[in-house]
Amino acid sequence: MTSPPLRFHAGAAGAVAPFAVFLIGVVALALAGAPDERGFWPVLLAAWTVGLALATDRQRYAEALISGMAQPLVLLMIVAWLLAGVLSTLLGAAGFVQALAWAVGALGLSGGAYVAAAFLSSALVATATGTSFGTILVCGPLLYPAGAGAGADPAWLAGALLAGATFGDSISPISDTTIASAGTQHTDIGGTVRTRLRYVLPAGLLSLVVYALAGGAASRGAEAAIAASPAGWPLAVVPLLIVGLLLRQRHLIEALLGGIALTIAIGLGLGLLQPMQLLRLEPGSYAASSLIIDGLQRGVGVSVFTLLLVGLVRPLEDSGVLDRAIGHMDTTGASPARVEWRMVGVAMGAVLLTTHAVVALLTVGDYVRRLGEASGIPAYRRANLLDLSVCTWPFLLPYFLPPILMAGATTSGEAVGWPRLSPWAAGVTNVYSWSLLAILAVAIVTGAGRRDREPQ
Repeated sequence: MTSPPLRFHAGAAGAVAPFAVFLIGVVALALAGAPDERGFWPVLLAAWTVGLALATDRQRYAEALISGMAQPLVLLMIVAWLLAGVLSTLLGAAGFVQALAWAVGALGLSGGAYVAAAFLSSALVATATGTSFGTILVCGPLLYPAGAGAGADPAWLAGALLAGATFGDSISPISDTTIASAGTQHTDIGGTVRTRLRYVLPAGLLSLVVYALAGGAASRGAEAAIAASPAGWPLAVVPLLIVGLLLRQRHLIEALLGGIALTIAIGLGLGLLQPMQLLRLEPGSYAASSLIIDGLQRGVGVSVFTLLLVGLVRPLEDSGVLDRAIGHMDTTGASPARVEWRMVGVAMGAVLLTTHAVVALLTVGDYVRRLGEASGIPAYRRANLLDLSVCTWPFLLPYFLPPILMAGATTSGEAVGWPRLSPWAAGVTNVYSWSLLAILAVAIVTGAGRRDREPQ
């Protein structure tokens, strides 16, 4: 038996009011330079409170909050974030990023060539770790100040680092958006990533060319000291293992734990990690510290943010407001292109409303699946359109977390006389996300990739 819609005082306006509180708070904090996603926790709790006050049935509203957070795919995302945090922390401590920086220096790259290499380095880290946030936090402070001595333009370099993180997030099989887009369309991760390459590789290549041509500065800055070493190059097999397992359709948890185990084995075997770094007890204080604990803590901020936000979405869904809004979009007898425009439109609308790519995917994923199945659009195509749609605006607009984090990372350049950039300056030079917008339009108009079907 279907439950009646959850009702709010002031009707649809009351149902949407919590999101208005959330958006106003997020934009205000973003413009004020909120440091990370933890700064948005109080805003979300305030939005919860407003929703509870406006709900006519507060008991049911509270149950809807819990129901939204308890979705299996949400829990999978949180476990993935926690394990990806461990993996990225271990790779960073073992010298993987320093190995990339060493390669850049060994090749003598400067100007636009350095900016292009920074894009590739950031993309490799994001692909290996599956996290654009973590990539920005690791690569930004390391590669941004080094650009001063390499004759790079600061704004283009910041954009390249953000673009590389976006590109790697697009193609990584352990990315949160990859997991969510494939999961909501009931298809496998390996095939989704494989068929996505036709869209993301042209955008990545175009970005590389633009950064190489436009990334040079008019004058060379001070030489910036950077810790770089080739010792961490053997760790490059870790992302290969993870990708290989997922392409063989092994479970995501198995792939991540396998990557963590291999990183520890290589790190200890080559002396890149020490046993005490993995677990260190502190007698008398009843505490323990380790890289693994640090990595898990790295995933806490975005996990709590996501839980609070998906909780906020479920009462809105139960109110029927979203169904009514989507129901007005009649696609009966529509062409495949028109249906796909609708898919992309609702995905982009959801991400602009929620400011969170994964939450947006979870919010509209079921609708897109039902719409696509009724219109004969294959699951791989649906998943890729969803994923690419949410890899655009969140990496461009200044009130989303990726540009905010990248702007924060540019403070590392102050020691060498480089400017701290605004989130807008970092986002507007993200050539990759701008390119994706164009490629999405071309793919829908031409139908390129529409026949990518799952193996029988």
